[in-house]
Amino acid sequence: MLYFQNDYSEGACPQVLEALVRTNMEPCAPYGTDKYTQSAKEKILRACGCPDGEVYLLSGGTQTNKTVIDAVLKKYEGVVAADTGHIAQHEAGAIESAGHKVLTVPHENGKLRADRLQLLLETFYSDANHDHMVFPGMVYISWPTELGTLYTKEELQSLHAVCRRYEIPLFLDGARLGYGLAAQNELTLSDIAALCDVFYIGGTKVGALCGEAVVFPRGGVPKHFITSIKQNGAMLAKSRLLGVQFDALFTDGVYEAISRNAISCANRIKNVLREKNYRFFINSPTNQIFVILENSHMAELEQQVHLSFWERFDENHTVVRIATSWATREEDVDALIALL
Repeated sequence: MLYFQNDYSEGACPQVLEALVRTNMEPCAPYGTDKYTQSAKEKILRACGCPDGEVYLLSGGTQTNKTVIDAVLKKYEGVVAADTGHIAQHEAGAIESAGHKVLTVPHENGKLRADRLQLLLETFYSDANHDHMVFPGMVYISWPTELGTLYTKEELQSLHAVCRRYEIPLFLDGARLGYGLAAQNELTLSDIAALCDVFYIGGTKVGALCGEAVVFPRGGVPKHFITSIKQNGAMLAKSRLLGVQFDALFTDGVYEAISRNAISCANRIKNVLREKNYRFFINSPTNQIFVILENSHMAELEQQVHLSFWERFDENHTVVRIATSWATREEDVDALIALL
């Protein structure tokens, strides 16, 4: 079977595994106080161009979203997101379980538009009864989005401007951030650091066994944030496991290099899909490909390929996702192309 179901099916990239093996028998201090975690944090801040920022390594994506949002928001506040946002769809109500409502806005190509955010905030504060409602306390976006699309620099600047106007933080979910960086040459890590109040660099989907690196580029870390990390089950006692991994990923450009493989493989597949006149559900420039298949064709492909069901398109067609990753092999791409 070929695996194109998601971008986290494999373990870790060779550089990460080698670093874990090399340091395996070395005793290290716990809870993020080890030298490898400190080294990883320094390298991440240099890559982001924010030497005065702060970095925290957490265990996984849902834990990270819940921890950051819960720590930033007051108990009467909610978080604004596109209706396709991961926190609104595939996190099992994790945000709501912490007592915060997800305030959804209709998406456009998976993105939250600045004018729609502006309208939501204007409408809320012009309502004489807004003291009886959930306050919009922060804005959540993902880059790439759940549909594989990317905010442009101008779009991110516009969202940033609205957030500044209303004095609410902008939080960017970067679970697939490496693939976004590899798919375009407009936004850099430094740009993201300059335009967001908090963001995270995904490891789970980009070369690590697990882990996400949360960055507060200009300080403003919520009070007792480490306590919040532990309360939300996002802290490892053996946190050196995260430190060693991110230290390896941010040495000699490994994170960027392995991310490019996903984009290269995805582009090969997209080109063949276009040549064969397949219909795309959305134009995604990153490693997630959304294609509309006849149900009979999908059933045939699924005999040899693990794909991801996305949604029903109509009675006879289904939207499926083909995902590549840092670990996708050229021979598997060749085999998929032959089937297509």
